[in-house]
Amino acid sequence: MTERIALVVGGTSGIGLATARQLRDRGAVVHVVGRGEERLAALAGSDPELIGHRADGADRQQLVQLLDTIGTLDWLVVALSGGSGAGTFAELDLSVLREAFEAKFWGQLATIQAALPYLSEDGSITLVTSTSARSAMPGTAGLAAVNGALEAMIRPLAVELAPRRVNAVSPGVVDTPWWDGMPKDARDAYFAHAAQQLPVRRVAAPEDVAEAVVLAATNRNLTGTVLESDGGLRLTPAS
Repeated sequence: MTERIALVVGGTSGIGLATARQLRDRGAVVHVVGRGEERLAALAGSDPELIGHRADGADRQQLVQLLDTIGTLDWLVVALSGGSGAGTFAELDLSVLREAFEAKFWGQLATIQAALPYLSEDGSITLVTSTSARSAMPGTAGLAAVNGALEAMIRPLAVELAPRRVNAVSPGVVDTPWWDGMPKDARDAYFAHAAQQLPVRRVAAPEDVAEAVVLAATNRNLTGTVLESDGGLRLTPAS
């Protein structure tokens, strides 16, 4: 089998990094895109087999220049995220929500468009969204809008871009740097509460969700699908 080439955009931490490692373990050559020099330097030290690149996932031209150096791509994983957009709707700053769309929604779309000319005919695109798109949790209307917009595109893109495959993975509560803005005591308390509410009785690690991302990226019979890797969060009452 020809060696597969993977690109993980937003892959220097959390779910993206866990996915990059698992794709590497499957024998792929894995390129990782991040914006921060510090995380890329840490990646070079901890995972020298991963090929790090500094670029802004929302900047199409930067990505095209990078992809020119990589060439043909088999598996594209877009794990761009952001911490903006949460909060009660009545008090939600719409300018902040626009920034959230810019970072995640427009960033993921710009990445896909940049990568399409380089994606092999049997390649795949996998987006990382969030269960907020389909849940009814107070304070997440903004997050639901961003992630719901991405998920709404999965099925039509799967048809339009065929035979390339297009999927998304929708995580719930995951212990990643997304939560770093919350004080540790408050975060620990929230995770403990969430674990008691979830049917699986635990908060996910990035590696748990990465397994679903790798499945979506590599399984040649999956397309037009949103895989829910949320520990059953969608099944719990809104709280």
